[in-house]
Amino acid sequence: NGEYWLVPCLLRSFNARHPTVCPFPPPKVQATHPDCSVVLYFQEQEAECLEIIRSESQTPAPPGPPGQQGCLTEWDGVSCWSAVPVGQSRAVACPDILHVFKKSKALIQRNCTESGWSFPSPPYYNACELEAIGGNNDTEAKASYFVTMKVLYTCGYSTSLAALFLAIGIFSCFRKLHCTRNSIHIHFFTSFILRGAAVFIKDAVLFSDESVDHCTMSTVNCKAAIAFFQYSVLANFYWLLVEGMYLQTLLLLTFTSDRRYIWWYILIGWGVPMLTVCVWVVTRMQYDNHGCWDDHTSLYWWVIKAPILLAIFVNFLIFLNVTRMLAQKIRSPDISKNYKQQYMRLTKSTLLLIPLFGVHYVVFALFPENIGVDARLYFELVLGSYQGFLVALLYCFLNGEVQAEIKRNWGKWQSSMESNVFNLATQDFTA
Repeated sequence: NGEYWLVPCLLRSFNARHPTVCPFPPPKVQATHPDCSVVLYFQEQEAECLEIIRSESQTPAPPGPPGQQGCLTEWDGVSCWSAVPVGQSRAVACPDILHVFKKSKALIQRNCTESGWSFPSPPYYNACELEAIGGNNDTEAKASYFVTMKVLYTCGYSTSLAALFLAIGIFSCFRKLHCTRNSIHIHFFTSFILRGAAVFIKDAVLFSDESVDHCTMSTVNCKAAIAFFQYSVLANFYWLLVEGMYLQTLLLLTFTSDRRYIWWYILIGWGVPMLTVCVWVVTRMQYDNHGCWDDHTSLYWWVIKAPILLAIFVNFLIFLNVTRMLAQKIRSPDISKNYKQQYMRLTKSTLLLIPLFGVHYVVFALFPENIGVDARLYFELVLGSYQGFLVALLYCFLNGEVQAEIKRNWGKWQSSMESNVFNLATQDFTA
C-alpha cells in the first residue's frame, strides 16, 4: 500500500526541524493502485527537482565572493525549492493531494541566508496539517490487520485444499462413483484447487520481499502470477456455471445420455476462461502494460469482470428455472420415487451453491473498488477461502451415494481382514 508506506516519512519531514529526504525511487512505471498515486506524485516531483539540480550543477557559477552566490535548488523530501540569491526568500504551497493534506493552499516560506536555506516557516506539519491516516500506530494497526487476514485465509485455503484432494481421491478410487456427474464435480474441485494454489503463488511472488516497492513493481513473474490467478477465478465461476447447466440438462433431458455433453462442459469450464485471460493479457500488454496488472481501476479490468458477472447472471437464471422445473417434477405423479430422490439429492447442493457463490460478488460489483474494501476483503479472502471445503462437504462427504459406497467397501475390507485372520488361525491350528 503506497500511501501507508509514504506517510511515516512525511511525518518525519513535517515534525523535524531539519527537512528529511524521503527515499523515493525514480518513477519507472505508472501507479497501479489509487493509494500509489501519492507515491507517484512525489516521485515525479523529485525527478523534476533532481533534473533542475543536475542542470544547475553543469552550469558554471557566476563570479562573486564565496557565500554570496545564493542558495542552490534543493529537494527536501516534500517540495522543491528553486535557487535564489542571498537575502531573498522563496514560498511554496502545500502539496495538493486529496486525503493526505487538510490544507493545500497554505504557504511555507524559506529564506536564503549566508549559511544556506533556513528552516521552513511555518513548519510543514502546522501549515499543511497531514490527515490522520497514517501515524506509526495506524500503520502498525493496518499491518497487523493484514497479517491477521493472511493467516485466516491461509488456514482456509489449506483446509479447502486438503478436503478437495480427499474428495477427488474418493471419486477416483471407487469405480461405482465414475459417472458424468462426478466427473463434473472433479473438474469443479480442480478449479478450487487452482484458485487456492494461485493465491499462494501470488502471495509468494508479490509479497515475499518486503523491501520491494509494490507501486512500481512490474516484472514478468508478477504479471504471470496475476494472469494465473485471474484464470483460476474465471474457471471457478464457469465450472459453477457448468454445474448449474448440467443440473438443468438432467431435468430437461431425462432419457438422454449425458455423456455426449461432457466435452461441451469441459470447453465451457476451461476453454472460455482461457480465451478470456488470453484476450486480457494481450490487451494489457498492448494498451496498459503498467505495474503487475493487479489493479481494479483500469477499464481493461472489465475484460475479466464482465465474463464473471455474465456467468453469475446466467447461473441465477438457471437457479430460477431449475427451481420451477423441480417443483413441477416433484408434484408430477408420473415421476417415480427414485427419480425424485435423485433430483433432490443433486439439486439441494447445486441450488445452495449458486446464490452462495454469486450474491456477494454481484453486490460488490455495483460499487467502486475503493468502497467497502474491508468487507470485500473479508468476503473474498476469508470466507471465500473456505468455499472449497464447503463444496467438498456438499458434493462428496455429505453425499449419500458416496457414504454408502464407502461403507460398502469398508465392510468388504473388514470381512476380508476377518477372513484372512481366520485362515491364518486355521493354518496354525492344523499345523
